[in-house]
Amino acid sequence: MASSEEDGSVEEKENNNKKRSKSAFVTAWLTFYNIAMTAGWLVLAIAMLRFYLQRGTHIGLYRSISRTLKFFQTVALVEVIHCAVGMVRTSVIVTGVQVCSRIFMVWFVTNSIKQIQNEESVVLFLVVWTVTEITRYSFYTFNLLKHLPYFIKWARYNMFIVMYPLGVAGELMTIYTALPYVRRSGMFSMRLPNKYNVSFDYYIFLIIVMLSYIPLFPQLYFHMLRQRRKVLHGEVIVEKDE
Repeated sequence: MASSEEDGSVEEKENNNKKRSKSAFVTAWLTFYNIAMTAGWLVLAIAMLRFYLQRGTHIGLYRSISRTLKFFQTVALVEVIHCAVGMVRTSVIVTGVQVCSRIFMVWFVTNSIKQIQNEESVVLFLVVWTVTEITRYSFYTFNLLKHLPYFIKWARYNMFIVMYPLGVAGELMTIYTALPYVRRSGMFSMRLPNKYNVSFDYYIFLIIVMLSYIPLFPQLYFHMLRQRRKVLHGEVIVEKDE
């Protein structure tokens, strides 16, 4: 009987040790990831500021930072995996929508339609994304290190009130500006007849994407407002790496 109890105790200790090791690994990985992403978006911010100070114009800005932007924004797909495997307690759907919409804007709108790259709306969403991401990733980094300065916490849960609508406005204006070029070129579209017997109109698809902001934006915005109330009223933080 004693032997059975001892075996059970040893097994429990081993399980606890495994859990602690796994938790330590997850924390270390998330800390590394968030530090890297903070640094990446800081590099983007410095590059944009330097470009404007040297040239005195936003013309050519997107082209000068496009590689860095595409790299760090695409790497953010890792965050969907973090949610899917349970490394963070955030909705896979919410994270997936946010990340994929950004990647779509970068790769399939701004990068693909060169005629719109110098539009002021592109600069608007780039500035908003950069400020938001520096704040967000630095928040997660300090939170994981358990040394969260109040001004970063304040910025994370207050700046989005203005930044989020501005970013959405920049994205929508950019897509709207792209519509005539897409319609004329027929890019990414498939016309019938073809060997796949499938029709796809990218112009219509972009209009549907714009319309999708109507139901999606309020949901994501009010999600952040709920998080703001929880955190700023001293409740437990539910997110680590959204």
